[in-house]
Amino acid sequence: MAFDYKKEYKEYYMPKSQPSIVTVPKMNYLAVRGKGNPNDEDGEYKKSIELLYTIAFTIKMSYKGDYQIDGYFSYVVPPLEGFWWEEGKCEIDYSHKKKFSFISVIRLPDFVTKKDFDWAIREATHKKGKDFSKVEFFTYNEGVCVQCMHVGSYDDEPTTIKLMESFAKENGYAIDMNKNRYHHEIYLSDPRRCNVNRLKTVIRHPIRKIEDSI
Repeated sequence: MAFDYKKEYKEYYMPKSQPSIVTVPKMNYLAVRGKGNPNDEDGEYKKSIELLYTIAFTIKMSYKGDYQIDGYFSYVVPPLEGFWWEEGKCEIDYSHKKKFSFISVIRLPDFVTKKDFDWAIREATHKKGKDFSKVEFFTYNEGVCVQCMHVGSYDDEPTTIKLMESFAKENGYAIDMNKNRYHHEIYLSDPRRCNVNRLKTVIRHPIRKIEDSI
């Protein structure tokens, strides 16, 4: 049976609908950076998804060809994720989506090296005749975060975020979003096939310990 990251690492992909604190280890990702409203049909965000999945499945299906990845095992491609921010701000303003900046990502299995990634870019470019130069091999160490399962529309996320902020404060933490730590979403539902009221999205925010007053 194929290894499924969502099932094997439930603490990162299947949190409860109440906030919790988690320490996320360093992971490698496929990544594409961009800007703009994610709902724009011809926008950078939707184009980034196509690029990511093409490379993700090139790597997943590599065992069928001549290129063999050391340590390869059968796995389910992990879910699409996104790091989001607005330049000069520490929080997301959902009413001005055209100002969003993002890094779309898909987690890579640990056995995939930069060498394997480079091969996948060359292979996809040759087979698809497209430019995949925007896809990066991205390493990120997220650290200590507060997270929660959000069920429903993406536009309703602020309600869940408020619960997360309150929970963090009650436990001695403050939200710590900055130019290196981002609002993070993991998409467990396909919005094309799922009722908007049932969409499941993991929301994760970086936090830091509040120093005790002297």
